Amino acid sequence: MLFNTFTARNLKLKNRIVMSPMTRSRAVKANTPNELMALYYEQRASAGLIITEGTSPSPNGLGYARIPGVFNQAQIDGWKLVTDAVHSKGGKIVLQLMHTGRVTHISNLPKGAKVLSPTELVCPGEMNSDTEGMQAHSQPQAMSESDIKIAITEYAEAAKNAISAGFDGVEIHAANGYLIEQFLNANVNTRKDTYGGSNSARNKFLLEILDAVTQAIGPEKVGIRLSPYGAFNSTGEFPEVQAQYIELVEKISQLELLYLHVLDHSAMGAPSVPKEFKQKMRKAFDGPFILAGGFDKESADKALNGDEADLIGFGRPFISNPDLVERMQNNIELTAPDMDTFYTAEAKGYTDYATKI
Repeated sequence: MLFNTFTARNLKLKNRIVMSPMTRSRAVKANTPNELMALYYEQRASAGLIITEGTSPSPNGLGYARIPGVFNQAQIDGWKLVTDAVHSKGGKIVLQLMHTGRVTHISNLPKGAKVLSPTELVCPGEMNSDTEGMQAHSQPQAMSESDIKIAITEYAEAAKNAISAGFDGVEIHAANGYLIEQFLNANVNTRKDTYGGSNSARNKFLLEILDAVTQAIGPEKVGIRLSPYGAFNSTGEFPEVQAQYIELVEKISQLELLYLHVLDHSAMGAPSVPKEFKQKMRKAFDGPFILAGGFDKESADKALNGDEADLIGFGRPFISNPDLVERMQNNIELTAPDMDTFYTAEAKGYTDYATKI
């Protein structure tokens, strides 16, 4: 089934293989996409659907060095290079919108930008800065209701910018411990107002973003990524996680979104998302369902044949195998990635991996 066509709302996909979003840090000039990035995505356009790396909807969300934005005209024009390249190869591509929230160091942000989060809790750990090397995460400001409203508007404007840049849709990144999951996760969100303190209150920020974005570009162009049970960026399991996420998915389902994308981080060492819980989320969501996390060809086919998902996401294998689809079709051995070049600024380890087909 992996190589069968699939229709996801208004998208006709040539196979059921999704290129998962992966930070690659090649937007070297003012967080603006460039020709090198266009080549990278063009090389991988045989995927049924490409989901781009996390892309910030505002200057405040540029937590990592050299990640792209989509909040000004130069960035829109840069992304147009990417979408034109992918579409020229018959591919489909959506832009992942990712605000890093407290997962940042202030030196990675442009002048005047702020480190924002639901609360003033500092994210444990460190991150790289091009100017200062490895640094502890910066102290965030607890977002006021005004800050929240501004952020929601920024998501909606960024979604419109993505469509202007030629994308087939957007994915709202509500996973991996970034801003939206900072609101969703009870270990991080200690607010006592209408945005914290209960399952429905923690879900509120995401649902308001989805309402604004779907009104801006249409629900059929909006996907959502979730990672319950993820431990990335100091989130982690909490007692109400299943009840909260089922409530969330049931509400999301009413919006008739492009897809629901669920990430299981267990291949990276986090607790696995229980299979029964994934099945509950699939049942609760009336629409295309993507599973991602540690799949290979055999396990992906097994999941599709078992009706566990409609589409399967592959991440790191796409880094070092631009022709991953063709390799899997022809049972050709995969090339291992060079982890030392995952987040550098050059073409090496980015666009120079050889194809076999």
